[in-house]
Amino acid sequence: MSASGEHGRSLRARVSDLVDRVLPRGTRLVAALAVVTVGIGVAVQLAQGWVPLVSLLVPLVVASLILGPRQLPWFVVFVLLVLALLIPGQALNPRIAVTVVIMYGLGFLVLLSSFRRSRLGVGGLEGERMFVDLRDRILSQGGIPALPDDWYAAAELRSAGGTPFAGDFVVAARIGDRLEVAVVDVSGKGQGAGTRALLLSGALGGLLGALPPGEFLSAANTFLLRQEWEEGFATAIHLSLDLTTGHYDVRSAGHPPAALRHAGSGRWEVIEAEGPLLGLIPDVSYAATSGEMRPGDALLLYTDGMVETRTRDISLGIDKMLGQAERRLRGDFEGGAARLVDAIGSRNDDRALLLVHRR
Repeated sequence: MSASGEHGRSLRARVSDLVDRVLPRGTRLVAALAVVTVGIGVAVQLAQGWVPLVSLLVPLVVASLILGPRQLPWFVVFVLLVLALLIPGQALNPRIAVTVVIMYGLGFLVLLSSFRRSRLGVGGLEGERMFVDLRDRILSQGGIPALPDDWYAAAELRSAGGTPFAGDFVVAARIGDRLEVAVVDVSGKGQGAGTRALLLSGALGGLLGALPPGEFLSAANTFLLRQEWEEGFATAIHLSLDLTTGHYDVRSAGHPPAALRHAGSGRWEVIEAEGPLLGLIPDVSYAATSGEMRPGDALLLYTDGMVETRTRDISLGIDKMLGQAERRLRGDFEGGAARLVDAIGSRNDDRALLLVHRR
């Protein structure tokens, strides 16, 4: 690389830093939008009939997307001021009057949204990007870690609204030769359950890899109690699986039971494990139900959205799910979790399912 090239890049970097100090990015955006607004105003005034008054909504909409909460209110006031200056030059008629009223109404709505954004402190698109990035980072903890070749595991999630935000989630971690997985169902529905699930999945994902298996649900229970939420309870089922021997421990906190398929008989067995819900009773311990997965066996962990509806009891739902599992997983467990979730369960409730198979 030549010295002149390095010097040129260094000079450009210094100039860019100087511009950022003199005119921060937010100020440059406001100035550019103000120039566009004035240009539209001049065009409206000089070319009446060709450039409509409603064109001033274009910079207003763009500003609502890219400006921060500190700049946006002032820019909205500026646009409405330009609109007020243009009104006397218009041929007043009912159509123009309705247009002006609608534009002032929309400006007022944008102004209100800017005040609401001030609680977060970032603009529209930046706030959405931050939230989506947070969601993706937290939900990535639910990804199944790499397993030995003789093991297969997959988790599937479907939300009631068809969005990535749900009150059900899966967290997983591999510690040496052990696979630790928890399937959790947060109380409530809609946005409230989704935001609580995001917080819990991050916290429980950290606890899962940091605590011995026997202490995980107790620690999760303590964490929920400290939050003091109005709808602060959740159900969970925790699987601790030895990838060498196939020995497993299942602990439940008010959650639907796991199901184990025995390769020798081809039958499904419901694994009962009892324990109180998370977030209700302090100082609770959770007993384990233990067993061993042999080659060919499969294990299902799931939430109540898979087996319970308003018109069907959960026990009947479990029977139906296991019947579907027998039919859809026969001889082919790859992709089986997705097939089961798509085939059964309530479309009005979040659904999560984990499938573990020992090849």
